[in-house]
Amino acid sequence: MKLKIEKGDPLKLKTPCLVLGVQEGKLKEPLLQQLDKIFAGVLARSFRSKEFSGEKGQTLLLHGRQGLSAERVLLVGLGKERSLTLSCLRQTASHAAKQLAEKQVSSFLLDLAQVKLKKSSLAERAQAVAEGVLLADYRYARYLPESKPGQAVALDKVGLLINSEESLKDAEKGLADARGIAAGVCFARDLVNAPGNLKSPEYLAMESVRMAERAGISCRLLRGEQLKKQGFGAMLGVAQGSVREPYLIVLEYFGGTEDTRPVALVGKGVVFDAGGISLKPAEKMDEMKMDMAGAAAVLGTMLAAAELKLPVNLVAVVPAVENMPSGTAIRPGDILTSLSGKTIEVLNTDAEGRLILADALTYVGRYQPRVVIDLATLTGAVIIALGNHAAAVLGNHDGLIRQLLKAGERSGEKLWQLPLWDEYAAQIKSDFADIKNIGGRAAGTITAAAFLQKFADDYVWAHLDIAGMAWEEKGRPGQAKGGTGFGVRALIEYLRGEAK
Repeated sequence: MKLKIEKGDPLKLKTPCLVLGVQEGKLKEPLLQQLDKIFAGVLARSFRSKEFSGEKGQTLLLHGRQGLSAERVLLVGLGKERSLTLSCLRQTASHAAKQLAEKQVSSFLLDLAQVKLKKSSLAERAQAVAEGVLLADYRYARYLPESKPGQAVALDKVGLLINSEESLKDAEKGLADARGIAAGVCFARDLVNAPGNLKSPEYLAMESVRMAERAGISCRLLRGEQLKKQGFGAMLGVAQGSVREPYLIVLEYFGGTEDTRPVALVGKGVVFDAGGISLKPAEKMDEMKMDMAGAAAVLGTMLAAAELKLPVNLVAVVPAVENMPSGTAIRPGDILTSLSGKTIEVLNTDAEGRLILADALTYVGRYQPRVVIDLATLTGAVIIALGNHAAAVLGNHDGLIRQLLKAGERSGEKLWQLPLWDEYAAQIKSDFADIKNIGGRAAGTITAAAFLQKFADDYVWAHLDIAGMAWEEKGRPGQAKGGTGFGVRALIEYLRGEAK
């Protein structure tokens, strides 16, 4: 897709479709008044009949007429001015792009970056609008024919309009940032959507190597005897039920000064989770190819950070395994010795993500990170708590959690804090080992985080449980059915704050 910034009078530019944002109750804007005159009062009549009032999510498609250079005009509702945010612009751009693609319109002009939005710059608005278009155009088509009847067309040429007085440089900066972030999100989505027969731990490792080579960052892989010799007992315990060899993927990006300690990102990389001996139900087990969405988000963030040339130092660690039942799989009641030396009683082999993260969280200590953030599709309990509207964030540092909450709000990837009080740690005490891997039905998301805290207490640390946000069931504007790439945009927003 060719996405570029354009200047000019929206009503005088030739395009297959002109997309205009309309705030609720704001028909008297000069541009809309001029458009209404061209269309002989159609807009005013639509407002009076409440067919179109500018309510968020509403659209009205008009076909061109004399006095208008555009072949069509698509009006998109932005809602009330007081509730207008960058996330709203992003969603609106996605909604418009999706609707036009479904109508086989592959080229259009968007006049959304000029929408008045308090406490926002042109660069931020241009980025939000461009992100919305780029993410709406995503599809995982590796196993599909190039085209089929009724399929939405791929976008071709899209212009983002700014007025003649606005800074082209600022708008171009926003567009460039959007491209980098969307590249990271789409890379993460591709990894999550890849089927289990393709996506082995080795596949995830090799895709990481290829991405690192393209982005100019370093990537190291640990496997087999290396993992055994170093003592990755928890990670190897999970992996021993599968014939597919586990990998530890380590990426390094140094954009900051040499004396700055890095931010460490850790992502759960269970490429397929059958549950092990504690076998999952058959229903929706096909979706367990997404149990490496935390890893995908971390890898996508590394790509986006490199694309944006963020002045930060980053380390990413991804333990990649497959959790399968077999004659060699770990059993409920087995005790594993982790990389930290702590022993873990495994009462449920389907609580495997926290086991591999335990070793990864220990491993990042050699980098002396100033901050550690892990992402994982860790618990079904988080979906009971928050549904599919927000990810949970827990940790041992309120300042870090506040920064992540703010980054989630600005990026449109919502996070919600859950408590991590000392009382919850009592639920994971074991009679036979240092710790057990489940704490019972109550507060499942919190006790899972309490388990991880045992391996992260030496750091300023936060944990994001993204189980409810990593997969989209039905598809919506800006998000096709399947992997979402959730976490990339929030992490990049956080890292931008760190860079400042």
